[in-house]
Amino acid sequence: MNGHLYILGMGPGDPELVTRKSERILRQTVVYAYFAKKGEVGHARKIADDMLSSQHQELRFEYPITTEIPHQSNEYKEALALFYDQSAKIIEQHLQDGQDVALLCEGDPLLYGSAMYILERLQPNYLTHIVPGITAMSGCWSAAQLPIVKYEQTLTVLPATLPLEQLVTKLRLCNAAVIMKIGRNLSKVKQALQSAGLLDNAIYIERGTQTEEKMMPLTQFKDSKAPYFSLILIAGS
Repeated sequence: MNGHLYILGMGPGDPELVTRKSERILRQTVVYAYFAKKGEVGHARKIADDMLSSQHQELRFEYPITTEIPHQSNEYKEALALFYDQSAKIIEQHLQDGQDVALLCEGDPLLYGSAMYILERLQPNYLTHIVPGITAMSGCWSAAQLPIVKYEQTLTVLPATLPLEQLVTKLRLCNAAVIMKIGRNLSKVKQALQSAGLLDNAIYIERGTQTEEKMMPLTQFKDSKAPYFSLILIAGS
């Protein structure tokens, strides 16, 4: 009998924000997997640290590329597609051996989560279970004590990787916004917010809910780029 695939939302960073269900499944599942950048621990793996024991078997999937190739390029898309194919095959081998596998994902697995690409590849042939997680954005606006939308206001979630013109257009139409995947896109995002008249309303949060958390008005953040685990909040007014 094939094993089951459990995709676990591990929350925004604070281990105490992991749901009881995700923690229980992780503790009970011998084989666990996660994604990480080269030379880094992996965010979801770091969150899970105190939930693991010597009995666990680790599957580490290291991204072949990160920011050195443009995200819109065919080379980037093809490299990642091959990476997810290979990662899914490794997980599949364990499932075929009758072992359950817990795939860890920071935040919620189905909101910009790499786990969704494994789901697409394995869901047709294996029993899969998804445990939702507290999203980075909700963790951050709670940390900031920032009411994000009220009454009939709408919330727009934007990846900072969008072209400048699209960012400006969407920001001008929104009541409230969350901009994710900041990284090297910081200067472009600032320019878009300035053009949309929202720069003074923007709150920058880096590594929200973690011990290294930083939070300030975006106008006070002077670095030229930001970590991947950072986002910008614009509350409805």
